[in-house]
Amino acid sequence: MQKIVLIAFALVAIAAAAPQDPNQAYILKQDSEVNPDGYHFEFETSDGTSRQEQGTLKQISEDHQGIEVQGTYKYTAPDGLVYTVTYIANENGFQPQEHIEHPGQ
Repeated sequence: MQKIVLIAFALVAIAAAAPQDPNQAYILKQDSEVNPDGYHFEFETSDGTSRQEQGTLKQISEDHQGIEVQGTYKYTAPDGLVYTVTYIANENGFQPQEHIEHPGQ
């Protein structure tokens, strides 16, 4: 029985020491809050991807409420360009604005 346990531990140690996928992103920061009047969340990963968003309860008309959402997200595309999208979504629809960075230029 002890041999089986030792072999199991050895296999776990070998698996842990194996090279990790360099393309895998890890969460560096993550936060969120939800309440009756809205929400907020944000995260950032090791590959430079990030997103922040907040939603606020808004009175649309006398009989209707809705959530107005504002946020931004950022990522690096396979071609090396960094895309940042800022947006608002409300009774007028989804309204994004894009910005493209050319690193190294």
